[in-house]
Amino acid sequence: MESPAERPPGDAWIGELAREYERRLLRYAHTLTHDLDRAWDAVQDTLVELTRAAASLDRSRPAPWLFAVCRAKALDTRRQDRRARHLSEEALDAEPSTDPPPEATLASLEDAASLQRLLERLPPREQEVLRLRFQEGLRNLEIADVTGMTANHVGVVLHHAIEKLRLAMKVAPAPAGAR
Repeated sequence: MESPAERPPGDAWIGELAREYERRLLRYAHTLTHDLDRAWDAVQDTLVELTRAAASLDRSRPAPWLFAVCRAKALDTRRQDRRARHLSEEALDAEPSTDPPPEATLASLEDAASLQRLLERLPPREQEVLRLRFQEGLRNLEIADVTGMTANHVGVVLHHAIEKLRLAMKVAPAPAGAR
């Protein structure tokens, strides 16, 4: 744990935290909203909330708090979108998103693309826990803080998800280039 002398004062600490976590939060929010604009909104709302709660925030463990708030903001925007969707379903269908998903960079690697397809078959909770663990580097306790599960349940969900992926990879056909 850093000493008070090592911590940047007030707003500087918030700025450093925002720079350190902004991209990670955006990537995470995008997996929940599937819309880059909505993900940015969730991240911005999270950073605003950070400025409000900075005095009471545990500076030694900001990641669980940031991801939990970002998750809540992203899920709120997703719920709002669902309510609005029935009003403009045709307009949404006529105008597909032009934003490439973050996973597009993996498409050049066949194994990564195959793994991505397998990940998409997992239930949303398992996808979220895997992303928080392996993409964002959070520990089980931190994931528990973000999702509201217990750390033990996070471990069980991770174990089941990894086992499902292992099994699916064993039975999946080999990539065309591997023959």
